[in-house]
Amino acid sequence: MVIRQVIDIDGLLVSAFVIDVALSLMTLGLVRWLFGVLNLWRYVWNPPLAQFGLLVCFLGIYTLFL
Repeated sequence: MVIRQVIDIDGLLVSAFVIDVALSLMTLGLVRWLFGVLNLWRYVWNPPLAQFGLLVCFLGIYTLFL
């Protein structure tokens, strides 16, 4: 398994963690939209806290597997 510390995008060196953060934010946006469409936020006691928890979980998953 090769772990990359820096990703080269057309000469621009980007940390792999920045890519993981961007992916987790996009995934969180999709989950927020899906929960809004299905009206599932009414079952969550504190939506901002739940969203932050999901963001941390997504970031950990992307950091671990990518």
